[in-house]
Amino acid sequence: MIEEAGWGEFFTHRLGHGLGMDGHEPPYLVRGNKTPLSAGNVCTIEPGVYLPGRFGVRIEDDAAATDGGNETLSSRPAELLVLTP
Repeated sequence: MIEEAGWGEFFTHRLGHGLGMDGHEPPYLVRGNKTPLSAGNVCTIEPGVYLPGRFGVRIEDDAAATDGGNETLSSRPAELLVLTP
């Protein structure tokens, strides 16, 4: 989706990672990693776009892999909130 919108070259961070006792841990959600998720894995989903010398934005959600797919653990408003100084 990020690439289709024309921002692919600015998506330089992994999509997410496992969330547990160590905070940043496997499984790592990054291009090329073909390790399947298992029911019970809890991961961050945090796509970010970074424009060098300008700004960056990352939206983070947490999700758990289940036998039937996934369960979103985050709750936040879906609408965009713009903060200005």
